[in-house]
Amino acid sequence: MRFDDNAGLDASEVQDLRGSGGGGGIGGRVALGGGGLGVVGVIIYFVLSQLGGVTTGDSGLSGGLGGVGAGQQVDNSRLATECKTGADANKNHDCAIVAVVNSVQDYWTQQFARSGSTYEKAPTKFFNGGVRTGCGSATSDTGPFYCPADSDVYIDLSFFDELKTRFGAQGGLFTEAYVLAHEYGHHVQNLLGTSRKGTGSGPTSGSVRLELQADCYAGVWANHASTTPTESGKPLITDVTQDDIASALDTASRIGDDYIQEKLGGGQVDRSSFTHGTSAQRKKWFTTGFQTGEPARCDTFGTNNLG
Repeated sequence: MRFDDNAGLDASEVQDLRGSGGGGGIGGRVALGGGGLGVVGVIIYFVLSQLGGVTTGDSGLSGGLGGVGAGQQVDNSRLATECKTGADANKNHDCAIVAVVNSVQDYWTQQFARSGSTYEKAPTKFFNGGVRTGCGSATSDTGPFYCPADSDVYIDLSFFDELKTRFGAQGGLFTEAYVLAHEYGHHVQNLLGTSRKGTGSGPTSGSVRLELQADCYAGVWANHASTTPTESGKPLITDVTQDDIASALDTASRIGDDYIQEKLGGGQVDRSSFTHGTSAQRKKWFTTGFQTGEPARCDTFGTNNLG
């Protein structure tokens, strides 16, 4: 994936909390109703929960701590200085993430407008170690996640190194783009009111359907990534290659409930505890979105065939 050198970036869509002292150690509590744990964060969450290291639930902060938490400060000065054009995104990793966020939100802004509604942009917040959110406190071990209470996406960028070194994923920039596009899929669900359906566990549960739909939405964005114009009138992303798609599918194959339980959870697969879908399902729904480019084809709640 490459960016148009001359395209402008909007660094204001990312808020940098790194170094702001808002974190904590393992044991952070975050209640992520309607958005799940991050598309990739479920891996580390599952492992740590088996060891008794992470809990979820009401932390006393849910719904009451929107925006920046106590002790946290947004400092976008470096991003604003360094991330101005696609050329910056082609050589600077943080700027590349800014560019991906811009592209994803440009697509949904235009898609909502075509449907006669308004897309509300949501920032991605970079953090280190831990963060306080409208959904409670979270650590890096939660992985990338969307908090519906404050409508923000949270990510510790070092997680992508963990994904490669600890779990053997191919990695690469488009893997990261897939993860972010999935989390913004949860934002779309929140805006549309779909998030409330994401309850329960099991192979056909609302939770599984919600996650598979977010995968499909990520695929839809990938289909349009190289044709979605920015405010300057031309696409920010110049190409998405087959290798890019292969890297996203490789990640999808490693974050299914069945793969996680079998490879990282002791070898036993308990379908009744599924919350994200199988590896095959995750690949199927991302592919559905990518091949059709149509959000309407992502109706995981209206089918008896999840794959």
